[in-house]
Amino acid sequence: YLAGSDGWNPVAPLAEDAAPAAVAGLVATSAEKQVGLSWSTGAESDVVGYRVYRATGSDALVADAAHLVAEVAKPVHLDRGLVNGTAYRYLVVAVDRAGNASAPSAVVTGTPAVTPLVADITVAADGSGDVTTLQAALAAIPAGTAAAKKVILVEPGTYREVVSSSKANIVIAGTTGDPRDVVITYDNANGTAKGATTCPAVVAATCGTAGSATATLSGSGVEVRDLTIENSFSSAAHPEIGPNNTQAVALRALGDRQTYRHVRLLGAQDTLNADASGNITADGTGYPRQYYVDSYIAGNVDFVFGRAAAVFDRVTIHATTRNGGTVFAPSTASKSRGYLVVDSRITADNDAPTMALGRPWRGWGDGTQADTSRGQAVIRDSWLDGGIAVAQPWTDFAPNVWTDGRLAEHRNTGPAATVNDKRPQLSASDALTQTPAAYLGGTDGWDPTGAPATDAAPVAP
Repeated sequence: YLAGSDGWNPVAPLAEDAAPAAVAGLVATSAEKQVGLSWSTGAESDVVGYRVYRATGSDALVADAAHLVAEVAKPVHLDRGLVNGTAYRYLVVAVDRAGNASAPSAVVTGTPAVTPLVADITVAADGSGDVTTLQAALAAIPAGTAAAKKVILVEPGTYREVVSSSKANIVIAGTTGDPRDVVITYDNANGTAKGATTCPAVVAATCGTAGSATATLSGSGVEVRDLTIENSFSSAAHPEIGPNNTQAVALRALGDRQTYRHVRLLGAQDTLNADASGNITADGTGYPRQYYVDSYIAGNVDFVFGRAAAVFDRVTIHATTRNGGTVFAPSTASKSRGYLVVDSRITADNDAPTMALGRPWRGWGDGTQADTSRGQAVIRDSWLDGGIAVAQPWTDFAPNVWTDGRLAEHRNTGPAATVNDKRPQLSASDALTQTPAAYLGGTDGWDPTGAPATDAAPVAP
């Protein structure tokens, strides 16, 4: 019926679909803890995706399931969470609509490494830098951008000063890589009298808790590395303060997308105020996100407190000697996320298990938002020292009782880790939502961790 004089035969079997050509132009670009890959798209119109394979060391790189690290739809891939100084070999295979895979591409190698910081301003107490104080550097440097942050490098020394900045996208880093070599310190407390060198920006006669901070950083995109921020206030040295106004903040962190890496934060009561500045959106999305990693925080009363969405990753949180005391005092709004502690250590100098993990801070109204605080702290996959309270590690904070907060644990270990009816535990499904990515991603996908967001299977091409 159809052949006619030209032999037309639309019902004949389709010719076998050939595999696409091998990927060409594969390039690896290395950075800190990551390797970026890009390649040419090729001429075939039916290519719908690519498979990326990786190997290290003497492991032979072949295109099999054991070496598959990603399946992507576009000719780019960012491989994150890598080890600096390790050589990673990659190849890519194209996949067409019929499921045919190309021959492997040529192999490329990427070696992640720390990118050296180039100073815009150098601080040196001995006069060998551009300025002699960190505050002078903060005053002089302009704000950076997300793509080009301004860098302040601080030479070794002890800098007795109060510092404050609202500038965005700046990096403050010690030059040696050892946070003990650069110490920013002061000894203000809640009850310290206002003065030219204590807390000149406050309006009241005394500093107040917020004004006591040694460092206040409210700009977005701020990074602090490799240094110590300390509030060295001592009640014995300042008996005029009295027993009720001894709150003494080391760091008041108020900005969004802030990262504190390899730092030491030292104090007693109220060491770290991981908080928010000003009125926040009613749906909770406006709360600042902060990431603390590979760091050390010490104190003894509510020494991590506030309403930021903050992740503490591989942090040692140390309670100094005290009969009682609390680690966390989150004042998270009920629609936001609070504090997440993961892969960390919570230790205490107490001989007896009397240090509480935390308590929900007071209720508050945020601007026009009538939102009662439901402080949130989740501690998971972490080690709890013997000085931490075992029977009931969460305590009341009048007028709130501990059950008013969103306080939970998951898979903790150590002498103070146990499960009882006073220690809420995350369910397996809840644990999937209590991750650094969930706390920090927001609407812009911010991920300062340098690690894959989930262990889920890659997206199919």
